[in-house]
Amino acid sequence: MDSVRTTAAPKPQTDTNENLYLIGRPTLKQFLRFVKDNAVHPPSSGELIEEWQAANRIVRALDKVEAGIADKPSIEPVDPENKLLLEFLQAPLVRHSFNTVPTEVAYIELDQLVVYQHHIDLTFAQKLKNRLGQSPSEEEIFRTCLPCQPSSPPVKWSRIHRNTFVFMSPSDDMRFLGSMSLEPENITDYPPPGNLAGVVGLAVGFGSNFLNAIYAEKRLILNNGSHRAYALRDLGIARVPCIVQHISSRDELSVLASTAITDAPNFYLQDPRPMMLKDYFDPRLRKVMPVHRRLRQVTVKFDVDVTFAPAL
Repeated sequence: MDSVRTTAAPKPQTDTNENLYLIGRPTLKQFLRFVKDNAVHPPSSGELIEEWQAANRIVRALDKVEAGIADKPSIEPVDPENKLLLEFLQAPLVRHSFNTVPTEVAYIELDQLVVYQHHIDLTFAQKLKNRLGQSPSEEEIFRTCLPCQPSSPPVKWSRIHRNTFVFMSPSDDMRFLGSMSLEPENITDYPPPGNLAGVVGLAVGFGSNFLNAIYAEKRLILNNGSHRAYALRDLGIARVPCIVQHISSRDELSVLASTAITDAPNFYLQDPRPMMLKDYFDPRLRKVMPVHRRLRQVTVKFDVDVTFAPAL
């Protein structure tokens, strides 16, 4: 009798992720809303309020015990002859994205970073850790923090109306990148619908994907790369390379920092003991829960208006 070979059925992809949320800091309302909108099995509001209040007491104690701990962090420039640095600086995205304020590539201490992101996707962070392994080399750490090749998360997009396009991706980094003025010669391998006078491009894609921090008023605020910073610190790596942008005024901060920072700059720059990356690892200051896995959606619409005006 012929033997029959069987294979195990593939496991269905789970629709939940493990998520970490910092609690005990402003605001309770944000915490309650996040749990209500995202948690698979949200606890009662009373239970959540008790947890937040307990964490808030820890936060108030840290304001006194660790006041000023975020001030004057260590910033050590990478050796300008470092081969990895020289290769990294040749990337076009580096040259074009970080030329607004004085910028350097430097080694920083992760535990000294101020953070603004309240939550971390632990499922995604675990994937990063699995990719790195338990003992990544200095080169692997450098390329993880400052990759030369741009990231290419999965994306699907389609035209849903005459003037509307929808983009979807599991990556939180997908965003509208702005509009571009193009000349007809910039468009190749595409049949023109007419005699082109000009082309307006509406770009959707991903950011620079570099570990990036802003140095302002003697504090170093993590501006991009929260999940990589978390994954590396969870592997026991405390010192990493990072693009550091030096801000000399609040006006510059409003241009380069995230909305969360620019909406409440005093909280991040003047609070005695702001939120810091090391808080992600303090069980007293975090809430871990399964949340519904979601896709990020960016919708782009355009409008065309043709009118006539009297000739002068």
